[in-house]
Amino acid sequence: MKAGLIYEIESVKPHGPDHEYRVYWETMAQIELADRLGFDSVWTVEHHFLNEFSYCSAPEVFLACVTQRTKQIRIGHGVVVLPFNHPVRVAERIAVLDIMSNGRVEFGTGRATTMDELLGFGVRPEETRPRWAEAVEAIPRMWREDPFTMHGKYWTVEPPVSIIPKPIQKPHPPMWVAATQPSTWEIAGQKGIGALGFGISEPGLLDNLIAVYKKAIKTCEPVGAFVNDKTAAATICVCAPTREEAKVIAKDAIDFTTRKAAELFTPFAKQEVKGYEYYKKMAEQAVAIGDYRMSLADLDKRIEKGAVMVGDPEDCLKVAKFYESAGTDLLLMLVQVGAVPHDKVMQTVDLIGKHVMPKLSASSKIYQAEAAAAAGR
Repeated sequence: MKAGLIYEIESVKPHGPDHEYRVYWETMAQIELADRLGFDSVWTVEHHFLNEFSYCSAPEVFLACVTQRTKQIRIGHGVVVLPFNHPVRVAERIAVLDIMSNGRVEFGTGRATTMDELLGFGVRPEETRPRWAEAVEAIPRMWREDPFTMHGKYWTVEPPVSIIPKPIQKPHPPMWVAATQPSTWEIAGQKGIGALGFGISEPGLLDNLIAVYKKAIKTCEPVGAFVNDKTAAATICVCAPTREEAKVIAKDAIDFTTRKAAELFTPFAKQEVKGYEYYKKMAEQAVAIGDYRMSLADLDKRIEKGAVMVGDPEDCLKVAKFYESAGTDLLLMLVQVGAVPHDKVMQTVDLIGKHVMPKLSASSKIYQAEAAAAAGR
């Protein structure tokens, strides 16, 4: 299992006058450290209009900057929201990013998860999945066919045109989809693309989802030129020298995440939205629970279950091993979450890179080689 980072780029109120500037440059510093420590990849979301929860509305711009300040870490779109973006523009942007990163791009796709974003862009919820499907099949063709033309339900490219430049990874970068509800794991397998488990990722539940994916991918009809048979799972991660310190840092951040998720999904509880029935169920559960705040004792229980990656390095390694044993190929850690201070995020990245990743089967080869070289000097 490999280890990476995933960013919403969050900034919690009360805000200072420079909070947007500060959170971006702090995120960059965290990624630069992760690159030096040998993390496999860094992923950023595409979200719009979501105060506090995400300021990452132009990930292609930020990730382009990341390519120039890092050397090894792979660059993941987690994800491009295809219904909001013309597929030609997506193909062009991903290709340029692949060139400027010297072939480090992971191309994640998705269809949007909040009503605010759907309404803001004027996209009908019931159209998001077919829009995504049409685009995800067309984009890899754009990288292989020259000239290219398409006549879809939602997008038409006519007369034939040359879509340039082309990515340097041949035939194209690995393709993924955000799997925030169970049905998407099967769809990912059917289309031969990687599943980014951004929703249900708790060990135990995850095993079944990966099994569904692996079964579907055996008979897939790949939308790309090759099958990317990989799975990823995401979890909140706060690591400190002691579990008690990590719990104090993490508690408010986890409470914040739970509260914001409930707020974002509440609109789905009030109506039946075609294609988003799972979100309605989640929203109804959140409303029923009511108080989202947990005690430190509750947090201990979640750590022991592997529901969050919080604690000292041994605690975090134990949780990572839960994911590894479930068959996860890539564990994505949400380290910059809620109001966790920048220095504590850096502490998490440092401790995970030095004390957890070297004990995972496929992680941190670069870091281990550099550490061995340094010890020999």
